[in-house]
Amino acid sequence: MTKLEQLLSQYAAYHLDHKNILTHFVGIPLIVFAILCLTARAGMMLAGMEITLALVLIAVTSIYYFSLDRIFALIMLIILIAAYPLALKIAYLELAVWLSLSIGIFLVGWVFQFVGHFYEKKKPAFTDDIIGLAIGPLFVLAEIVFMLGFRKELEQGMLDHARILRAEMDGKTVNIT
Repeated sequence: MTKLEQLLSQYAAYHLDHKNILTHFVGIPLIVFAILCLTARAGMMLAGMEITLALVLIAVTSIYYFSLDRIFALIMLIILIAAYPLALKIAYLELAVWLSLSIGIFLVGWVFQFVGHFYEKKKPAFTDDIIGLAIGPLFVLAEIVFMLGFRKELEQGMLDHARILRAEMDGKTVNIT
């Protein structure tokens, strides 16, 4: 089992309900975008280029994702780079507007998350393993890729292992056929 499959399986064990996954399709992108908005305001000029904390987070996250999977990492990097200019525009707004908008987006994202976990009847994955905060966006991307019919072997391996992990969490046994 690859590290990617292991991490996605651990995350998926908390996300087996379809309604929960759907809420994450909204909640996680909102949270990630809000974090970009909040961190795009902090930065410094370096060799005539503004380097913001958001860019640093994009770089560090992308390096981590590339260590797990090149395809997912490249797609995620493209998405983050595409979202960055809008986050930067929000960061340049008046202080009260920037904070209100960024925190509002962040909170709405978390509302979606917790509604999903209400359906799942499980706490969020990051409460047991903080790495879940970094894996969440990758999980959403993977679910979209799976829905489009790609990487089915990865999906099946992830789901099989996630069901076993979930059964262990619930104190049950499960048969995988």
